[in-house]
Amino acid sequence: MTAEIISVGTELLMGQIVNTNAQYLSQKLASLGINVYHQATVGDNPARLKETVRHALSRADIIVLSGGLGPTGDDLTKEAVADALARRLVRFADAEETLRARFLAMGRDMTPNNLRQADFPDGSELLKNPNGTAQGCILRAEDKIAILLPGPPQELIPMFENEVAPRLEKLSGVKLYSREIRVFGMGESSVEYALRDLMRRQDNPTIAPYAKTGEVTLRVTARCEDETMGEALSLPVIDEIKKRLGDVVYSTSGVTLAGVCAGLLMEKNATLAVAESCTGGLLSSVLVDIPGISDCFMEGAATYSDLAKCRRLGVLSATLDAYGAVSAECAKEMALGMRRGALTDYALSVTGIAGPGGGTAKKPVGLVYVALADEERATVKKVLLSGDRARIRALAVLHALDLLRRRLCGLPVAQE
Repeated sequence: MTAEIISVGTELLMGQIVNTNAQYLSQKLASLGINVYHQATVGDNPARLKETVRHALSRADIIVLSGGLGPTGDDLTKEAVADALARRLVRFADAEETLRARFLAMGRDMTPNNLRQADFPDGSELLKNPNGTAQGCILRAEDKIAILLPGPPQELIPMFENEVAPRLEKLSGVKLYSREIRVFGMGESSVEYALRDLMRRQDNPTIAPYAKTGEVTLRVTARCEDETMGEALSLPVIDEIKKRLGDVVYSTSGVTLAGVCAGLLMEKNATLAVAESCTGGLLSSVLVDIPGISDCFMEGAATYSDLAKCRRLGVLSATLDAYGAVSAECAKEMALGMRRGALTDYALSVTGIAGPGGGTAKKPVGLVYVALADEERATVKKVLLSGDRARIRALAVLHALDLLRRRLCGLPVAQE
């Protein structure tokens, strides 16, 4: 069974938006045993879009289109597919009702052109979209299938996962069991090199690496008859990956680093507070994203200025004068002062230079210190990070969380 992916939108051709949907869909279709031989990107031009759809239908069993399902005049995907399959567009009463209810819930007036989003090719099977106004659809015509998905990834991905993948599993006869292994502290190339022979001879299950900001994710996917069989096939591979990579593996079930730390704190009935400088509240933010974190996360302070570090955390002026705010000594006093003031079991601190300015030869942009204080000691870790301001801040948060994870798990820490 073959598929072709068509990404719709002039903004994609102009490079205004990175086409992450095509990458995601290719990976998902491959994992379902569906071969993707061609991809196409086409602008909001009716003639070219219709030509692209017809050409794709001539050589693929399934075409998957993303984008062009909005209410404006340049949203033409449904029209192009209807024309290629000789179907007429009809108003779906259920889709209209869902659309009106969504606008009512948002407290917004629905203009007449929004009703275009309730029009679909005759015979379509509608796909729910709880994250937006554009419902998708699946249209079957003889031996061909057209799948129409919204463009925004936050809408496309849940729709594919919840609505499309289960249907394609039945169609392809393949049931999938997947586990996500998350790694922090080893780059993608090093991970791939350590697993090169496993990945070279992989068949079932397969191992697919994905690089994210500061970490690596490995998805182990088994084709199977049921979950029990999938787990039996996957566990030996997961165990071998853990054996080779060691303690840089922090989750084998897709849990984020913040989620792992929260789980460990809850398990130990321990409390945490954080003091942030260069991350400016980002560490607190990723922690409060975790449900139930209020059981262990007591407070956070964005002590950005030197004055705030002294007044709020008790950092000594002499320390700042001698070593500066971006130093191991300051990070240590920040963590100790936060723990003392918050009366928690643990306290994390982060201080650094996120850029783009502020760096010197001795203290360049990307220099960050993270510290962890508990009742026994304060541990400080120095890291040199690269990238823009947002990336440096995000990486600093990961390093702080990994320091906490390692302490909670009794793992070694490379200290300053």
